[in-house]
Amino acid sequence: MISKTISKCRLCGSKKLQTILELGDQPPANSLRESLSDTLENVSLTICRCAECTTIQLTETIDPDYLFSNYVWVTGTSKGAREYSQIFAERILSKVKKATDLFIVEIASNDGTFLKCFKESGHRVLGIDPAKNLAEEAEKNGIPTRADFFSLDVSKLVTEENGSADIVIARNVIPHVPDPNDVVSGMAHSLDEEGVGAIEFHWIDKILSELHYDSIYHEHFFYHSLHSINELLSRHGLSLFDVAESPISGGSLVAYFSKEKRTKTSALNGKLKWENEQGIASLEAWQQFANKSQKHREDLKLLIESELSAGKKLIGYGASARSSTLLNFCGINHNHLACIADQNPLKHNRYTPGTDVLILSPDEALKVSPDTIVILAWNFKDEIIDDLKEKGFKGNILIPLPNDPYLLEI
Repeated sequence: MISKTISKCRLCGSKKLQTILELGDQPPANSLRESLSDTLENVSLTICRCAECTTIQLTETIDPDYLFSNYVWVTGTSKGAREYSQIFAERILSKVKKATDLFIVEIASNDGTFLKCFKESGHRVLGIDPAKNLAEEAEKNGIPTRADFFSLDVSKLVTEENGSADIVIARNVIPHVPDPNDVVSGMAHSLDEEGVGAIEFHWIDKILSELHYDSIYHEHFFYHSLHSINELLSRHGLSLFDVAESPISGGSLVAYFSKEKRTKTSALNGKLKWENEQGIASLEAWQQFANKSQKHREDLKLLIESELSAGKKLIGYGASARSSTLLNFCGINHNHLACIADQNPLKHNRYTPGTDVLILSPDEALKVSPDTIVILAWNFKDEIIDDLKEKGFKGNILIPLPNDPYLLEI
């Protein structure tokens, strides 16, 4: 077995865990095979709620070495991510007291896309990422990168070699680590006394209100609220002082923090108040989410089968990790989709885990002359639709999420 079932909350240690939603036994989302004869191990995909600290998390822990040592999501392949990286850099730089000669550390830096903006502004940067293939790619792009899992021990080594960091960034990684206390304690150790840190995370308000059940997969151990991030930071002497919205993952937040106590902004106070008023960490809210997810599965399957019954040829677009959850949970496979288009060459000529759909480049996928394209990476739908129009596609587009699935014609 490649996984272990937790008996207590990964954040606070409480044994009071409440099962919320079971999405079935699924292979890890990025287990893309070159051959259908390759075997995959299925692992229960279930989320639970800690009754003590209210944190939403997976019941299973897969070895991070298995999940992340050779990674296939490359940040730089997304035009939206590249454009947002500039906004992200400008926002955090405006919060640092020191203006020049900054040292910036990014945890889970991927191919270095987000550090590139800082380097081009004349600052020193260091990426830390466990995926050796991506660390090598970042180095080729001129971004110094350490191929390693970030931890308190690693932060001590980095600080000894480079000094304290003026900025420490953890974008969409805190939910990916089974021991967030080790990572955040490392961030606290690395950060200068007057420095600023940022944690970006897929916000559970968006997951709940827009039914992002496809964001649940084995790499995401946690589903955070601003309150749970604040709880995590406070445990390690870090003070949350501001928040900003991010377009990543269909709706994320960036939590800004420091060692020194700063005045909390109205934006932060407003978001914390909103979470309390909406009860987004309540058991009732998540039970409703589970029921809506089950209904959505039936609605999406009916819509796809009605297209097939009408003689339409369907393909998917976007072999993202979240698409793996959607396909497996909804029972959509190679019998429904002729192939899936994806811009990332690392995924080409591989098969989706558990559903066995061949992944091709967009140009190759369009050669099958589809009538309907299911936008599986729906959080990039505008970018994808623009690309399809440029390539001359005319037909139906099926948008599975957020909320109810629907068709549109282009």
